[in-house]
Amino acid sequence: MSDSKRRAARKGPYYHILWKSVFFLIIIGVAASFYMASRQANYIWHWNRVPKYFYFEDTVEIRSEIPGEVASIKPSGEDSVIVVEGDGQSEQYHVPSNALLVTQGDTVYMGDVLGSYKEWRVGLLLVGLWLTVQVSAIAIVFGILLGLFTGLARISENPCLKWLAITYIEIIRGTPLLVQIMIWYFVVGTLINALLIRYGIPEIPSLWFGVASLAIFAGAYVAEIVRAGIQSVNRGQMEAARSLGMTRTQAMRKIILPQAFKRILPPLAGQFISLIKDSSLLGIIAIRELTKATREGVTSSLMPYELWFVCGVLYLTMTFALSMFVQYLERRTVS
Repeated sequence: MSDSKRRAARKGPYYHILWKSVFFLIIIGVAASFYMASRQANYIWHWNRVPKYFYFEDTVEIRSEIPGEVASIKPSGEDSVIVVEGDGQSEQYHVPSNALLVTQGDTVYMGDVLGSYKEWRVGLLLVGLWLTVQVSAIAIVFGILLGLFTGLARISENPCLKWLAITYIEIIRGTPLLVQIMIWYFVVGTLINALLIRYGIPEIPSLWFGVASLAIFAGAYVAEIVRAGIQSVNRGQMEAARSLGMTRTQAMRKIILPQAFKRILPPLAGQFISLIKDSSLLGIIAIRELTKATREGVTSSLMPYELWFVCGVLYLTMTFALSMFVQYLERRTVS
């Protein structure tokens, strides 16, 4: 029996029940206090409006693009084909037959509604959540690759590689991520896109400059985690591998890195959880990730409490899922 189990047995069977009850009472008390405070501020909760920010039924209106007259309306399956003619132009529009708002011979102007139909669409929060997941996943992958090579260069005997790695790590870790995002978007992005335009190549979207800033930022911290993990492995492991005829590269790949990987998993998980939360800064360069999408929703709906709570829960869900995945990897590597 472990020491923790022995201590729990000595404290009696009701010890954990008592303190678990205290925990839940504290949580309930905090929630009730916040609710009462919001009532005192005359805030009206609208949780029933939150689902539409995930998935909602929208009314799509089909409008005339030219002024003229409805020349004909012909059935085509469940739809009707409306032909509008005027000023020597002719346009066709497919409208559900049960949603027609015009008849043949009607005069229409540009922008007039010819018909409408219902369509289910993805809401603002779900769009922002999906973009946050994409950005974070890509940045994590490139951050791992960059951090691994930089960490190996950091402990290399080659002065050039070592000094380059140190310079990169110190510059990135010594400046705020917000400043790096601004530099990548307004300086690097402007220069690169200007060159691309000059040679007739399409511009790079701002999303990729945001991903680059996050990946490079994470890579510097991953490099130090990798360096610390490698150096935590006893030097005798490398010497033993070399004495068996392995090259330094083979020893690093087959002996050192597998042992270091087990030790660096927890700090890597913490770094990537921070990266997911840091992705909220990309909103300053017009990337509609989760935080920016929430801000837009709050502006249009005037529901700050509900939407910001939901935003926090969504971030917690992503970080918790990543934490559980890393714990699963830890169990697999230990077993």
